[in-house]
Amino acid sequence: MILLVKKLLLMWVVVGAVVPNNSVVKPIVSRIGSGHGSDSERAVPNIIENASEWSCVLLFLGDRLGSQDFPFKEIWNIGQRRLGVAVFEVGTEEINMNMTHRLSRLLPLARRVRRLASCTMVVAVSHDPVFLAALAEWSLSSRLLVWTTKMVVVTRLTFLQLRSLLPTHWTFSMMNVVFLTLKDQGPNISVYCYLPYGEHGERIVEVASPTKAIGSHPVDIFSAKRFSKFYGAVLNVTPLPFMPFWGEVEVQTPDGTSVTKYEGSDYQMLLAVASALNFTFRVLPSNSWAEATIQVQERVSFLCPVYHIMMSVRAEKYDFTYTYEYAYFSFAMAKPEQEPRWRSLYYPLAYEVWLAVMGSLLFVPVTYMMIIRIQQLTRRGIGAVFQDMTGILLGQNLPHQLPNSSASRVMVAAWLAFALIFATAYRGNLTAYLTLPKYPSRPETLPQLVDVVKRVTIPQYGSSFLDFYSQSDSPVFKKLASLLTVGTSVMQGLQEAIDNKQAHLGGRRYLQQVIAESFTMGDGSTRLYLGKESVFPGPSGWPVPHDAPYKAALDRWIMAAIEAGLYEKWVADTIMETKARSQRRQRESRNQEEKIEVIEESSGASPEALSLLHLQGAFVILGLGTLLAAVINGLESLLVRLKNHL
Repeated sequence: MILLVKKLLLMWVVVGAVVPNNSVVKPIVSRIGSGHGSDSERAVPNIIENASEWSCVLLFLGDRLGSQDFPFKEIWNIGQRRLGVAVFEVGTEEINMNMTHRLSRLLPLARRVRRLASCTMVVAVSHDPVFLAALAEWSLSSRLLVWTTKMVVVTRLTFLQLRSLLPTHWTFSMMNVVFLTLKDQGPNISVYCYLPYGEHGERIVEVASPTKAIGSHPVDIFSAKRFSKFYGAVLNVTPLPFMPFWGEVEVQTPDGTSVTKYEGSDYQMLLAVASALNFTFRVLPSNSWAEATIQVQERVSFLCPVYHIMMSVRAEKYDFTYTYEYAYFSFAMAKPEQEPRWRSLYYPLAYEVWLAVMGSLLFVPVTYMMIIRIQQLTRRGIGAVFQDMTGILLGQNLPHQLPNSSASRVMVAAWLAFALIFATAYRGNLTAYLTLPKYPSRPETLPQLVDVVKRVTIPQYGSSFLDFYSQSDSPVFKKLASLLTVGTSVMQGLQEAIDNKQAHLGGRRYLQQVIAESFTMGDGSTRLYLGKESVFPGPSGWPVPHDAPYKAALDRWIMAAIEAGLYEKWVADTIMETKARSQRRQRESRNQEEKIEVIEESSGASPEALSLLHLQGAFVILGLGTLLAAVINGLESLLVRLKNHL
């Protein structure tokens, strides 16, 4: 029942959706011919039946499906015994419409049929090399074929024509395609397959012929083309330096020439995969990540062996290998500058503690004044009492005149105990805050980042990130997209992050390495930091062309390296080597005086002495107090003169 529903659905897609009267793309179910009837032509259905599985849908494409030299009826019956048949023919009613335009309308519909079926065999029929060339190009751009899709091209082209046609088109040279040629003389049928990689190099091989029992016994005509080995072929790759994953180092050979040596975890994994699949690689020049991936899209490059985060906007352009890395995309910003040192005077205590102390300083003198007034012990004024209590709080002195009243003595004793505890706690924390810097709060998460900065930079490869963030439903990502500036190099972006209040996006490991190498000061500190939260954590893989037939082989060996723990070891080794090289370079650049200073510091130098910068708060208070005293003195003198004048 399920197979019948699928069959009816397929027939609806082909017939019901593609039947405008003036269309050049027409199903030809009603044009089933009877076939020519010769022995060689009766062998064609046998080949297709032996090569197709019972669960496969037969999908016919061509410009000569109704001709008498093609046994369409017999093959149609084969499809009916399988899961179903879908038929498309490029018509010739509109002669002014070129072949490219016709196929651009037909092949997207054929792809819909292929995606509805779990298994598809495409049978293309044409004797026109122009049609076959256009079919190859549009099959590629419309993604008609995947590696599991088998294609049989039935044609009368000669072997010489095949030699010029097959190597020039990715569809015929790389995909699961064979050519079944009909001949007028000699052996009537031969089946050819183009092998791009083999023990004897690239060549066209005959996988079936009358001497190889065509039609008498099942022959697997697709078994010749496999990508489990590349037989020492040289494949093009397009990496760019991106440590610790891929790096380039110029090395001098003994004869004085300079050669490029590669390093990094992804380079090590590519070497392992290349050894397992028996190929070597050639690094094609690329000026940017966009150019590197464009060469992958255009199939000039077989892969880009540096991790790329898998995103929907990228998946529209190319595929990815097995997910071997979980990338963490982070942001770098300049550390906020320290607050002025004079503010360290009130840092040791919380604001509410300072308010409580000020309230106590006002409350205690009033209470003490009320006690001595009620008991009529002295006639001292409130100003004198406030001065005494302030002196006790600051640890200066006791009141000059202590009353004989027990209540007043208890009050003074409680104030002394409070002052002792307060002064001890304050002095201890004050020392720490004077010697240890206090940094203001800084953005650590993406929501905090977009609320603080006015500009975020990203290298040229960030155009896909910009598209992804713009298309996201998250308001945080949309706001990030409005702040994002694409095309800034990592060195320029980090420098601008220091000079201006902005951030730079990049891979976390890569940013850590660049900051350590180029933005670290002599004492080991740096003015940059990385946010704790990842902006966009995501699975990553190597970009490969859409529907690349060798993707399964790459995935198998990448998975083997990951499961063996080799990739993590390569990452750790690369970072360790980079650190050792950086330390060695720093040691070589130090002069003799710097070495002596390092020895003195490491042998137990004294703690940092408090400078004028640390104690500027005390001088600020002294200056403000002197200024306030001068103002009060001026006001008092003015009041005395006014009083004398009156």
